[in-house]
Amino acid sequence: MDFVTVQGHRLEYQLIPSTDAAAPVIVFLHEGLGSVSMWRDFPTQVVSATGCPALVYSRYGYGQSDPLTASRHASFMHDEGLKALPELLDKLKIDKPILFGHSDGASIAIICAGGGARALTGLIVMAPHVMLEDLSIRSIRAAKQMYETTDLRAKLARYHADPDSAFWGWNDVWLNPDFLNWNIEEFLPRIRCPVLAIQGENDEYGTMEQIDRIARQLPDTELVKLPDCGHSPHRDKPSAVLEAVARFVEKIRRPASAGKAPRITTGT
Repeated sequence: MDFVTVQGHRLEYQLIPSTDAAAPVIVFLHEGLGSVSMWRDFPTQVVSATGCPALVYSRYGYGQSDPLTASRHASFMHDEGLKALPELLDKLKIDKPILFGHSDGASIAIICAGGGARALTGLIVMAPHVMLEDLSIRSIRAAKQMYETTDLRAKLARYHADPDSAFWGWNDVWLNPDFLNWNIEEFLPRIRCPVLAIQGENDEYGTMEQIDRIARQLPDTELVKLPDCGHSPHRDKPSAVLEAVARFVEKIRRPASAGKAPRITTGT
């Protein structure tokens, strides 16, 4: 694992090479309680399936990156997408990547893409949030109770040097009254790269309305709706996700040979 300083904070990162020197880098942005290690071997599987190299990193407050020194504000995803992520890409000399975000990471990717912070080759969002839903808040409140009453803290300590920083840095801001009107749909019409949106039908943190809103604003979005799948499609339905990602990457890299992918697909 390597480290880089971004916005004054030391972040851990991992670069996974591929054999195709011309392929765009796929940048993985983890969920609200994620980290480099919590992706497990999924990024490596994506590299094998697509031929693209990958960058995996832990945001400030997660994994082995610096722990938080202050509470987050409701604008933290905007700060990540418009300031921290572009600086990280600059420091690692990554040009026109494909952003692959999960949950909070997907929202950060949308903000980066729609905010024009960097030119992108493509955008993959998995279980994204574009607006706040009651379901999300109920599940985040339930997670708070679990953290206070079960061994969830010990489980998170396997992946985070400071599990309290990771958990409360995520949970507190989502339950903050200032977050009640959070919405990033304004960024959607400004996205200028191909989009793949993936959602599980049994996602406990968001409904299909999240990716349907993306498709209404960006009609060329490819939607993948997965039955019997929760908030982490790459763990619940890895084969379906890898197939969709490989097809999408092939389409945007070699559009003439890839053919037209279906706009809405379902997995098994």
